[in-house]
Amino acid sequence: MTLPMLSGEPEVITVGADVLGEALDAQAVPRVRVDWRPPMPGTEDDLARVLADPRRAAANDRAVGRLLSARPQLVGVRPAREALDLPEGTFLHAGPPIGWERASGPMRGALIGAMLLEGLAADAEEAEERLAAGRARLDSCHHHGTVGPMAGVVTPSMWMFEVRDAEHGGTAYCSLNEGLGKVLRYGAYGPEVLERLRWMGEVLGPVLRAALDETGPLDLTSLIAQALQMGDELHNRNRAATSLLVRELAPGIVDAAPGHAAEVLRFINGNDHFFLNAGMAACKVSTDAARDVPGSSLVVAMARNGTDFGIQVSGLGDRWFTGPAGVPDGLYLGAYGPADANPDIGDSTITETAGLGGFAMAAAPAIVRFVGGDVSDAMAATRSMYEITVAEHPAYQIPGLGFRGTPVGVDVTLVARTGLLPTVNTGIAGRVAGTGQVGAGLVSPPASAFTSALAALAEAADHDRISAV
Repeated sequence: MTLPMLSGEPEVITVGADVLGEALDAQAVPRVRVDWRPPMPGTEDDLARVLADPRRAAANDRAVGRLLSARPQLVGVRPAREALDLPEGTFLHAGPPIGWERASGPMRGALIGAMLLEGLAADAEEAEERLAAGRARLDSCHHHGTVGPMAGVVTPSMWMFEVRDAEHGGTAYCSLNEGLGKVLRYGAYGPEVLERLRWMGEVLGPVLRAALDETGPLDLTSLIAQALQMGDELHNRNRAATSLLVRELAPGIVDAAPGHAAEVLRFINGNDHFFLNAGMAACKVSTDAARDVPGSSLVVAMARNGTDFGIQVSGLGDRWFTGPAGVPDGLYLGAYGPADANPDIGDSTITETAGLGGFAMAAAPAIVRFVGGDVSDAMAATRSMYEITVAEHPAYQIPGLGFRGTPVGVDVTLVARTGLLPTVNTGIAGRVAGTGQVGAGLVSPPASAFTSALAALAEAADHDRISAV
């Protein structure tokens, strides 16, 4: 008897180390190469327990289905004290909860600016003393249905974009974008920063509210989808999205506030990131729709406070799983360098959580050098994210990938199984309070945030299994 494998053409699959594969290539033997990596060290037992949870697949389908079916609409612009019921002396900030003692330089700078803006201190020294003495209440933006870029500090007098999910009914907020350079979100608090914020409160916010009253709700899913096909990835590049937003708002601005129209339109036109904050609120309301599905291992928030990087998972409520924030690797402005950089900061990773930003880098070849790479790096970054996500977005498509949907729905188990971490592109804040922006680049989250979330999912699966017996 002759074995078929000895008489027929061999069918070869190679996995792992490439020594055998290269030998086969040299002999012109066709093979299928399968990329494989061992799971993250120490996660094998937790992975087995979570993957054995019979609820997980259906729970993730339900969670990501809610995320993908969200229909965020920009419905209003309101002061934070009114929208969030934010009392005097309470400030929100980006990322997981943190106090003054562990706050980084840019977070401290933004909080000092917040004290000055609200008239709670006469100068920076007094503001710092009062903050150190616990005279202000700090809380995470995410605990209030809010996201904030970089330091993400929100004070009662700041005006907020209000975004509503027309499908599931949720609401999310984000402050208005101040522009680039010396701005509060990067920790600057000089007179020009405070003057601009006061103008935004007295003129920009009320004019935008009146304009939206004229135009009615704006469909942000449509704007984001168009902007992706015009070269934005909606985190570090928002030029197309800002232009599209201006086209929608301009007639309403002119009709509602002809006396201020020119200065408002000039301000928005001079800030290519103006759409970012509205886009972040759209991502927040979409990922919030995926929360609280028992058994789901889907990540619904990634955020940084300049000290810690934290994630939240659909099946684990509002718990944060954190690790040390890394320092982005990228390009620096002027004479700044890596020694000037603060660790990663901001809620803008909500864009990656929703399948944009670093996950959509292949859509934005114009900025790949700005964040320290080239076009092939951008294509590879987006393709790799399909390995740790459970879906492709039906509306957010990338022309350079044959209009394939962006990878969306990070699964903690896929991160642990592959060892691949989410790709994040971001601005870089100066580590010294008051500096402002010093560059932009790419950064990876700490693996420990995902492994600790995986351990919690394993405990929850065991508990629910025992309770069901």
